[in-house]
Amino acid sequence: MTIRVLIADDQAMVREGFAVLLNAQPDIEVVGQAADGGEAVALVADLLPDVVLMDVRMPVLDGLEATRQVTALTKVVVLTTFDLDEYVYQALRAGASGFLLKKAGARELSEAVRVVAAGEALLAPSVTRRLIGEFARLKAPAPAARHVEELSEREVEVLLLIAHGRSNAEIGHELVISERTVKTHVSNLLAKLGLRDRTQAAVYAFETGLVSPSGRRP
Repeated sequence: MTIRVLIADDQAMVREGFAVLLNAQPDIEVVGQAADGGEAVALVADLLPDVVLMDVRMPVLDGLEATRQVTALTKVVVLTTFDLDEYVYQALRAGASGFLLKKAGARELSEAVRVVAAGEALLAPSVTRRLIGEFARLKAPAPAARHVEELSEREVEVLLLIAHGRSNAEIGHELVISERTVKTHVSNLLAKLGLRDRTQAAVYAFETGLVSPSGRRP
């Protein structure tokens, strides 16, 4: 199955470079390019891509607002020049599934698209967890508790491992349960907490103090 990608960046060289790298992959097709956030929103509605690579700083409509407007239709990976960019955290809260440095190579870029398209959060690098933890602790007010007490002990364990950036396979290995069981636990905890996806679950774990900025449970 081919993964359909939209690239939104106000720098033509970035768009064209990423398009060349992604179109070289047998399972990925770049179906559109946008030079600003407004164009990105319109193209998402028209093309319905599986994944959007979204720059944050763009004219007309910035990437943060564009992300908020399209996450009901597609998955978003935020493009950034700096890995400790405050806008990245805001984009994750807006519904992005992760972030990617613009200096990423072909393998890292294509793997990021595949990971997000498969429904996983692009949160594995330790710098990403540090980013989320720091901004959750210092910049963002903690949200009201959303029935976290309704989670089973196993669901809490799965939530903490999601916040550590673990994949379903890694969670299953660590908890000695099947990957199918992990998927069931993930679906249940998202429903109980009123969250859309794994990325929101990871951000929630940091914001509510279930995981400290160091990545450990307090």
